[in-house]
Amino acid sequence: MIIDMRKLILLFLLIFTIGGTAVAQQMSDEQVMQYVLQERSQGTSQQQMMTELLQRGVTREQVERIKANYENGKYGNSSDNENESSLQGKGNRTRSANKDVDTKDKTASSKTKNKSTTLGGVKNKTDLFGGEYASSSSFFEDMIKELSKKKIFGRSIFSNQNLSFEPSMNIATPVDYRLGPGDEVIIDIWGASQNSIRETISPDGTIQITNLGPVYLSGMTIKEARRYLETAFSKIYKGISSSNPVSQISLALGQIRSIQINIMGEVEVPGTYTLSSFASVFHALYKAGGVNDIGTMRAVKVYRNNKLISTLDIYEYILEGKMRGDIRLMDGDVIVVSPYDCLVNVTGKVKRPMFYEMKGTESVGTLLKYAGGFMGDAYTKNVRLVRKSGREHQIYNVEEFDFNMFRVMDGDSLSVDTVLARFSNRVEIKGAVYRPGMYQMDGKINSVKELINKAEGVRGDAFLNRAVLHRQKEDYNLEVISINLKALLNGDIPDIPLHKEDRLFIPSIRDLQEEKTVTIYGEIINPGIFPYAEKTSLEDLILNSGGLKESASTVRVDVSRRIKNTKSINSTDTIAKTYSFALKNGFVVDGMPGFTLEPFDQVYVRRSPGYQKQQNILIEGEVLFAGTYALTAKNQRLSSIVARTGGLTKEAYAVGARLERIMTPEEKLRMRTAMRMAAGAGKDSISIKTLDMDTTYYVGIELEKAIAKPGGNSDLVLREGDRIIVPQFTNTVKINGAVMYPNTVTYMDGKKLKYYIDMAGGFGARVKKKNAYVIYMNGTVARLRARSRNAIRPGCEIIVPTKQSRKGMSLAEIMSLGTSAASMATMAATMVGVFK
Repeated sequence: MIIDMRKLILLFLLIFTIGGTAVAQQMSDEQVMQYVLQERSQGTSQQQMMTELLQRGVTREQVERIKANYENGKYGNSSDNENESSLQGKGNRTRSANKDVDTKDKTASSKTKNKSTTLGGVKNKTDLFGGEYASSSSFFEDMIKELSKKKIFGRSIFSNQNLSFEPSMNIATPVDYRLGPGDEVIIDIWGASQNSIRETISPDGTIQITNLGPVYLSGMTIKEARRYLETAFSKIYKGISSSNPVSQISLALGQIRSIQINIMGEVEVPGTYTLSSFASVFHALYKAGGVNDIGTMRAVKVYRNNKLISTLDIYEYILEGKMRGDIRLMDGDVIVVSPYDCLVNVTGKVKRPMFYEMKGTESVGTLLKYAGGFMGDAYTKNVRLVRKSGREHQIYNVEEFDFNMFRVMDGDSLSVDTVLARFSNRVEIKGAVYRPGMYQMDGKINSVKELINKAEGVRGDAFLNRAVLHRQKEDYNLEVISINLKALLNGDIPDIPLHKEDRLFIPSIRDLQEEKTVTIYGEIINPGIFPYAEKTSLEDLILNSGGLKESASTVRVDVSRRIKNTKSINSTDTIAKTYSFALKNGFVVDGMPGFTLEPFDQVYVRRSPGYQKQQNILIEGEVLFAGTYALTAKNQRLSSIVARTGGLTKEAYAVGARLERIMTPEEKLRMRTAMRMAAGAGKDSISIKTLDMDTTYYVGIELEKAIAKPGGNSDLVLREGDRIIVPQFTNTVKINGAVMYPNTVTYMDGKKLKYYIDMAGGFGARVKKKNAYVIYMNGTVARLRARSRNAIRPGCEIIVPTKQSRKGMSLAEIMSLGTSAASMATMAATMVGVFK
């Protein structure tokens, strides 16, 4: 059968959400697709794939997303032309049903699977694989309905692929097994006589024995058949007797027969099933797809020869592991699943909140046991039960002593509340005690003093003159009780009894004061704020802050102290008091003797004026020894650095030398100020686009003049970070801007601006001829005139600016202006008429 791959994938992805949400590792969408395709090609069943993906955490939301992506063509539309693979049995069994029975079992199993997948009006899996489905959206809606159904405890047990209840073939022959037509018996004789016979019981219930004829075994148990054969074989074999046996006989099963049973009532797929003669009731229910939505799990009945022989309670197996009603089936047995009698919903604080099927004689206590019992935060004194009386709803509050007597009815809804968010015996202590926290109020803790003792007493920093007890009154208003804790602990005042939810706060002296600190600034390794400690000296603070930097001055350390006078009634002009000290080896050698710091003192370690860090500049290009050089003086000039490099090379073009400089913090501040002014000054402001926003900039220099006249106006003073570039001679001129063809041409000595403009194809449209300018290689800029002859030098760039385009009035503006003019004309004509 050719399979439509698209429908196969959609089916698998939608079915994977049945049975709840897994908690295992989440798979990605691509991993789900790859898994489905891979497992399908290996012949893995749909149920096995669904179970595996659920265990890996595939959710309904993920399936919806994958389905949408597939329909939108994200994964492509592929078709699979391979035939559907069937699952192969694993291993060989020593005992199996005969071949005809295998065929029947496979056919019946196939029918069962096809029928069990019918969801509402949706076609079964086989039809969906090979046929045409109306729309994937309608199929998905049916799946949503399935997922939205009530979750009934135990109902999913027969949908678990790993729990098929299939009987084992590799077990010893049960002595109570009843033989029937189709069973193969193995008779072994040993001792004085030896023989081995394998015969299959015929439809009339007999086996053929040489020299003995037909022997009737149908309906006998293995134990009964063995005794019967001993008697029958004693006629043809000597020594086989129960009194003094010389030869012995054993009876075992080979291939077992198949049986046909009928499953009726509320199962997914009722009908006639061909099963192994070892099959039990559970296995038969599994083959029928399990109990349906209205079927009972508490009273599955088995009839044999028109008599009720067993009643199966599935809850006994799920909750207690008992299989008392799971008998071995026989040919012609009828399993009947009636509608459920009583279905009750449990919500709230129980371990398994869901629907449970109850018997009419079971109570609320039994229901709570089925639900796994109360959770830790459940209110257990009573539960709330809502009942539909046939006319209206009724509510019952079932007390804990009545749990086992109150009978439940169909449609009841039981809810278990949570405990109140309050404590019945809690008191709390906070603040300056050794063990703050919550304590139980009992025979040992009933008063404030007992609570403090339980917290192992007050700390040394406790403020004992006043503690605060917060108490919640009966009307839930808060009350504050002030306590002289020192008098209470000394016994001068009586102890105060505690109430539940009391909170005692014992403040610390530190809590009532501003946090005391000292601060150190300047040339120190770890400047900052430090906690104040009594008798801290200046040396101690310097040591705690990591010590002095190499740049620190040891002859000038200043201390600033606050002016504090809490009793003053007049203002003062003095802000702070300062002290100056000199240090030697970290100790004060000059200043107030025995000086110690006070809270909020600020220490300033000054920078030594005789300390200077190296300042470097970089010179590149056509000098003899290019590289990094240190400035030896604050006013070192351009010519001095060039001389230290050994001078210029023969190829150097001194006129084109340029200097690149790093912007200082002061220059950055000026730039930000200019930007703020440009942004807020309106139309008259400087355009932000015209400002140089980079942190480096070029300084126009004239290296040739600086070398020729050291110390002159052209000999620039250098500073740290400067970068000097001395280029080779360049005999080209670049023309850019509002020209027909921006170009680079060879420099011609004595040629004017017009020559170079012509070399670029002439001026372009909307050009500003009078505003043309030139940028030289050394970073300087000059304005050009049409007849300028010596202004153009080798390596320069000519810039021709463009006029700004004028914005014309739009059609709407023109019409608005016309309308306004017409209105004004009408008004004027009216006024003239009035004055006349």
